[in-house]
Amino acid sequence: MISDDSQTTEAEAEAVSSSPDVGRWRLTEDVDDYLARAGEFLRSRPGRHVMQLTWAARLQARGAEAFGCSEAPVFGVLERAGEVEAAFHQLRPRALAPTPLTPEQADGLAAHLATLGHPLPAVSADHDTATALAEAWQRRTGATPTLRATRLCLYGLGTLTPPDPHPAGRGRRLGDEDLEEVMFWCGEFAAAVGEDVTIDAGTWADTRYADKRYMVWETPDGEAVSVAGMNPLIGGQVQVDVVYTPTHLRGRGYAAAVTAEVSRAALAAGAREVVLFADLANPTSNAVYQRLGYRPLTEWSTYDFAPAAA
Repeated sequence: MISDDSQTTEAEAEAVSSSPDVGRWRLTEDVDDYLARAGEFLRSRPGRHVMQLTWAARLQARGAEAFGCSEAPVFGVLERAGEVEAAFHQLRPRALAPTPLTPEQADGLAAHLATLGHPLPAVSADHDTATALAEAWQRRTGATPTLRATRLCLYGLGTLTPPDPHPAGRGRRLGDEDLEEVMFWCGEFAAAVGEDVTIDAGTWADTRYADKRYMVWETPDGEAVSVAGMNPLIGGQVQVDVVYTPTHLRGRGYAAAVTAEVSRAALAAGAREVVLFADLANPTSNAVYQRLGYRPLTEWSTYDFAPAAA
């Protein structure tokens, strides 16, 4: 178990990673304690802190077991002079996900974790932070980082601009009575992106798709041709997540239309910031989002670590 009350290793780690210039990292396995310390900081920039806010809310609502965690999750908060400057979460054994860090902060975190003997299989963050932490972890432990091929861009909505030309049809929200239709669309999306998940009535509640709301675009004859989902309003932000059009229906503006509708719904729900991720290898989707008024916030990268040779 990791906490601020740990004895020898925690004291050693603090000596390594705490300084007036960098601050002190505090680790906990208690999501409520984490949010009590870092919640205001995370909500101060909700778009850029989307992953930390979203996963903390999910863990509060459903517990780590619902997401297949083999161990208790770990949370970290960097404090200096009574102010929070950074935070992270890790759903072990998955990647560690920090908020933006300076190279000095990344090195302090790597030192802290290395001294504790904390395993770090991967790091996922904005590209500069992920790279700085990967390099610091390699210096501290000798582990070899490998950059994953998939690179993402985190977008934030500026002024929502309806698609032009606008396809004929309308957006329709999917409610609780449309669960079969929702599961069909999510299953199609998961298969398209290569996600290994079973989506049916028996597994639905334990999937990451269950806490979202969905909208489809319907043609004038009532055919649903594209879907978009959005996460709940958390800390002032809404993440648009799951945008999918079947291959044979693409290129007709349906994805742009349904994304505009779900973005409008997010704003109506009170979101100060609306964000989404896009695969940088897909120029079509990136161009669609930018035409709708989404602007790049940062590139997102993941590094995997191979253990140091004996």
